[in-house]
Amino acid sequence: MVKDVYYTIEAPTQGVYKEKGSKFLSFAFPVVNTEEVKIHLEALRKEYFDARHHCYAYILDPEQKIYRMNDDGEPSSTAGKPIYGQLLSYGLTQVLVVVVRYFGGTKLGTSGLLQAYKTATEEALKAASIIEKNVQKSFRVEFSYPQIHSVMKILKEENLSILSPNFGDNCTLIFSVRLRDIAKICKKLQEAEVVVSEC
Repeated sequence: MVKDVYYTIEAPTQGVYKEKGSKFLSFAFPVVNTEEVKIHLEALRKEYFDARHHCYAYILDPEQKIYRMNDDGEPSSTAGKPIYGQLLSYGLTQVLVVVVRYFGGTKLGTSGLLQAYKTATEEALKAASIIEKNVQKSFRVEFSYPQIHSVMKILKEENLSILSPNFGDNCTLIFSVRLRDIAKICKKLQEAEVVVSEC
């Protein structure tokens, strides 16, 4: 069975956790690529320029294979890893969590740091509205003008979103379709004798 749904957060959220004078501010963002990750990180580094650490983790793809963790100067695996662990335990993807730490003068030790970054992340994720999304794939359809009615009828019946329509002498359009529906849609379009190709 093809996995074609994933879970992400609807909007940015924040959380806070305090331990022995240290303050951990957590920020969760919905993101789709590393460019968006960079924008959020730069904005937080600018706003909280006086903080000692800006640790983060993100997951970008529905299979959760594209991810990154960063300890930003904390002892190895004490910050990025627990943040990433919370993303996994919530089953989320296309999410960035950044935890900004203000050092309070007392060292927390490895287990203390792990707990602090985990809890701070959880505070931000608990405040989030988690939504389900479908994995989509884009296809291009090429057809002659007389075929426009039959093509549009299929796409409308299947409630597909149409991108870049071009109805000249040679008509083309791009549509996106949920993974589980690809075979069915492509079969219908091929029966209508139009050219379908993956984008």
